[in-house]
Amino acid sequence: MAKYILKRVLLSVVTVLIICAITFFAMHAVPGGPFNREKALSEATIEALNARYGLDKPVFEQFLQYLKGLLHFDFGVSLKNGRAIKDIISESFPISARLGVSAMAVALVCGTVFGSTAALMRNRLPDRLIVFFSTLFTAVPSFVLATLLLLVFCIKLGWMPVWSPQTPTYILPVLSLSAYPMAYITRLSKTSMLDALGQDYIRTARAKGVSRFKMIFKHALRNSLIPVITYTGPQVAYIITGSMVIETIFTVGGLGSKFVSAIGNRDYTLIMATTIFLATLMVIATLLCDLLYKVVDPRIQYD
Repeated sequence: MAKYILKRVLLSVVTVLIICAITFFAMHAVPGGPFNREKALSEATIEALNARYGLDKPVFEQFLQYLKGLLHFDFGVSLKNGRAIKDIISESFPISARLGVSAMAVALVCGTVFGSTAALMRNRLPDRLIVFFSTLFTAVPSFVLATLLLLVFCIKLGWMPVWSPQTPTYILPVLSLSAYPMAYITRLSKTSMLDALGQDYIRTARAKGVSRFKMIFKHALRNSLIPVITYTGPQVAYIITGSMVIETIFTVGGLGSKFVSAIGNRDYTLIMATTIFLATLMVIATLLCDLLYKVVDPRIQYD
């Protein structure tokens, strides 16, 4: 186990470094720069700003300097407002984390329950309704659903207030963000549960007179969770830091909306920091998911 974890950690570090390199060089290959504005600055001003932030050096030298800062957990400062990137992340990430964890919890619980129900009541009315709505939510993009919810419940009906930092309401953003993963987990859970119910150990348990409750929750459901865990791990990391469009629509002000504004402003340091932050969460979540396999199914061995 320890050898496996060490190998995965080393691979994770290499993965983050590769993502860092690709993002850095692709970002600098795009024409333009962070100081290009509608009201053009003078050449002398742009040269002074480039020299101040080290953008006048060769790209490879800039990359090495950036990696040197990463070794000390220094993400630099924003090229637009001069604020430390650490402060921006520490201020906005808790909002995204609260929104993402809530949405993923709703998606995971509801998706598992709906998928298992559809499998247990196959070809009946509940199964058909669950399949219909899961297909619908899979097809509808999250930003379309978010816009509809905002229009209906905030503007037309007035049942929900528009987002406010003083009185935050997470209901509509959580519903918008959890709809697609909930629909996907529902379909995944149904398929896995149907496969588990057809296994020999379920037939053996049924023949031995094991209660239906114990057969479903102890044997079938537990073994059907492995594909769900595989999907949930990276999705948790993505949904926490990748809810960019939803945060922008509801003006939540989390890390996702900061990333969107950084792209529009060509704020190189903020783009790099959020990308590395997301990649790190992804590899950590994937590693934790792989370790959870052993908890769900003790027969799994790690090489």
